[in-house]
Amino acid sequence: MRIAKATLSSRWAWSSGLALGVFAILALLDLRLKALTGVGTADLAGFSSAAQFRAAFWAWSPEPYAVRAGFNLGFDYLLMPLYAASFFYSGVLSAEAYAPGAGRLRRLLLAAAMVPLIGALCDAAENALQLSMLMNGANDGAAGLASAASNAKIIALIVGLALLAGALMARFTKRALRTAK
Repeated sequence: MRIAKATLSSRWAWSSGLALGVFAILALLDLRLKALTGVGTADLAGFSSAAQFRAAFWAWSPEPYAVRAGFNLGFDYLLMPLYAASFFYSGVLSAEAYAPGAGRLRRLLLAAAMVPLIGALCDAAENALQLSMLMNGANDGAAGLASAASNAKIIALIVGLALLAGALMARFTKRALRTAK
């Protein structure tokens, strides 16, 4: 499948802007939850045992806090496809900018563009496990799986951010070269 460069750039800009906006809203909601209870949903990513999850869930035991936490975990599902698309398009733009012809670097960049898609799936699995533990009680098996999914997601996000940085550098370098001429 081929896509016009202008369409690719437009989709990249839209997905990146929307991802940034949704991330900002989610961060504000999570900061509010953390200010109220001492634990935010982002903190769950660092947990690996049922005892840690139970402590967080206990802090959210008044129903309004549990509802806030559940909403945050659910709202995160809106962010996942947006950052996955943004980082994927970033990888394609980086490949076009830094490896326009066939070669090893191009294949590597296009393969790296797939990593954030896998990361979004890991993020979805992580949130599903966390929601399940919030509603049904935490156990070490689910906590371990959530921790593994979280670790994979974090690695994928790092790859995605590197691709985004590459796409931004390519875009601003090209713009600077055009204005210098």
